[in-house]
Amino acid sequence: MASVVNIAAYKFVSLDRLAERRAALLEQTRALELKGTILLAGEGINLFLAGAARGIESFLSSLRQDPAFADLEVKFSYSEAAPFRKMLVKIKREIIRMDRPAIRPEAGRAPGVDARTVARWLSSGTDDEGRPVVMLDTRNAFEVDEGTFRGAIDWRIDRFTQFPAAVDAHRAELEGKTVVSFCTGGIRCEKAAIYLREAGIERVYQLDGGILKYFEETGGPGFEGKCFVFDERVSLDPALAPSKDL
Repeated sequence: MASVVNIAAYKFVSLDRLAERRAALLEQTRALELKGTILLAGEGINLFLAGAARGIESFLSSLRQDPAFADLEVKFSYSEAAPFRKMLVKIKREIIRMDRPAIRPEAGRAPGVDARTVARWLSSGTDDEGRPVVMLDTRNAFEVDEGTFRGAIDWRIDRFTQFPAAVDAHRAELEGKTVVSFCTGGIRCEKAAIYLREAGIERVYQLDGGILKYFEETGGPGFEGKCFVFDERVSLDPALAPSKDL
């Protein structure tokens, strides 16, 4: 049985005292023998951690005592060994770089749609009101190449900062449709969906929890291939099993 717990989580929330937070998180995660990466920015937190169940539980319990993270939602998966070699806590300008400071998910996110609803829409090809549904992959091209939803729109971007320009160039193909933006764990789609709505695309949703939550809750119907992840597991299949033995 896989003995290592892997967690992924993010939250857009205004944070101050970043250096102080960084030092405390680094000390705590190292004491609990966790490995992975935590990103901190004025706009929030993004984390990927692995360790023993007791260490992960202790970390999350402590983190959620901070009011800023009390409702932090976490995605879980499991592996035989930790897919990270060290523990890093970094301070960044953005927890997911878009270079559009006016896009602030904390101030109001685009509507979300849960995994089971998306699975139903994909099965019928339309939303609950009969409009055609398109899945918009907001990830980088090399991630998409590992796997994506069948028929998903892929603009072959090399980095997320190119996404706004891609929207401006291709917006006509989205008009009149229900658009579901998606990414690995949800963080990119938060900003992507807001930008789409501000660009005038009327019916835009973000897939809550991203591909990983979709796998967890539905088993992945309509998804072809595997989901690329930024660690030594390389990718996860719809059963959340890694493609590479650790």
